[in-house]
Amino acid sequence: MLTNYIKKILQARVYDVAENTRLDYAKNLSRRFNNHVWIKREDMQPVFSFKIRGAYNKIANLPKELLQKGVITASAGNHAQGVALAAAKLEIHAIIVMPKTTPEIKVNAVRSFGGEFVEVILHGSAYDDASRHALELVEKLGLSYIAPYDDEYVIAGQGTIGMEILHQHSQDLEAIFIPVGGGGLIAGVAAYVKYLRPEIKIIGVEPEDAPTLHAALKAGERVILEQVGIFADGVAVRQIGKLPFEICREYVDEVILVSTDEICAAIKDIFDDTRTVTEPAGALALAGLKRYIAREKCEGKNLVTIASGANVNFDRLGYVTERTEIGERREALIAVTIPEAPGSFRTFCHTIGQRAITEFNYRYADSKNAHVFVGVRLNEGAAEKERLIEKLREKSYPVLDMTDNEMAKVHIRYMVGGHAQQMLHEKIYRFEFPERPGALLHFLTEMGSRWNISMFHYRNHGAAYGRVLVGIQVPDDEMPNFKAFLDKIAYPYWQELDNPAYRLFLS
Repeated sequence: MLTNYIKKILQARVYDVAENTRLDYAKNLSRRFNNHVWIKREDMQPVFSFKIRGAYNKIANLPKELLQKGVITASAGNHAQGVALAAAKLEIHAIIVMPKTTPEIKVNAVRSFGGEFVEVILHGSAYDDASRHALELVEKLGLSYIAPYDDEYVIAGQGTIGMEILHQHSQDLEAIFIPVGGGGLIAGVAAYVKYLRPEIKIIGVEPEDAPTLHAALKAGERVILEQVGIFADGVAVRQIGKLPFEICREYVDEVILVSTDEICAAIKDIFDDTRTVTEPAGALALAGLKRYIAREKCEGKNLVTIASGANVNFDRLGYVTERTEIGERREALIAVTIPEAPGSFRTFCHTIGQRAITEFNYRYADSKNAHVFVGVRLNEGAAEKERLIEKLREKSYPVLDMTDNEMAKVHIRYMVGGHAQQMLHEKIYRFEFPERPGALLHFLTEMGSRWNISMFHYRNHGAAYGRVLVGIQVPDDEMPNFKAFLDKIAYPYWQELDNPAYRLFLS
């Protein structure tokens, strides 16, 4: 199997449009982690992503008669831009179907790269809608479909990254860390590297809420995830590709899962070393590399991470900044109950000491107690946080660690101050609403006037989905009807009534 891919990689026609990107030595990261960290700079491609390699290689290898008819694909991001640039380079017609929810910056980028050769069709509210429509047009118009990852020529195009890494780094190499979505990138790199240097570890990295390859390897077969997180939208794929999985199950050494906060911290790490802001998927592999170092406690090893892309919406940067300190364990979020008595607030602050405070939210609870939501800057990571919590408990303060509480990080820290009195039958749910006009109206229309909304908090993070916290008064005997409503709107949701952040600050 590998011989076939090696031949295709060596013959890949990527350099008509793609760059042989740099392998940069990350001085700050290397010094900080006492290892030699190298970053493969795929963010420097003409479309700011590695996707141009596979897209162009597939299109360039189509028979002439098929090229003349044109090509079609469905994508909400980097693959679309790769196909657009390839179509312009080869002067062929391309149709690119994108969901209506695709940010305007990406739609404009596709039109800019493709120019007169590209037709953009906005269809549906999600990638699956766009993909189905594109496949319908394949049959109707007789166009060639350019798959984003499940294709030998696409895999081979991405595999040229592995070829370049081995050319650029001929010394000992411990591991290459690769972001995983549909699997085309890791399959191509693994095929080439394992053929020539089988001792080098190939390590995939996925978000904890989108473990596509991790779940497949565990099950021994491809699985379809019920839902995937969308923060790292470049790898938000529910099922690993068929062809990539055939390679990955044989040649990928392991898959590391990382959190959203760790991805945000990795974005900052890459910026500190390169002054480039990657997209979340672009920093995913570095987050996995850092986890690997912490787990293995290795020193002096040569480790390569692939910065796969830099197509990030500007309005997402505030959210990234907000989560970075937690991802690096440089900030702790804690909830503390203090006596509602003169001088108790000052006593509590003395217990915190000279530590830098990142935020301080105070809420009167009753005549006896008050709840404080506090962010504290950490200089020594998790160990310092544990010492602080222990110190507070020694002073008899009830303390809850909120650092890894998603509801607290996304919503509660912005809502402290809203206790409701005698709120009967309140149920608390956290939703992901599609970031499109009419999403809230759809929610309210389907709900009708059956139940009262007692609380609503929404934040825009510059992603395809908005984070929403909702309180709804639903009597227990109405729960079957309410569950039917939830199933009908089909928005991802989590019940949060037992979340300690809710109980302390909002209930």
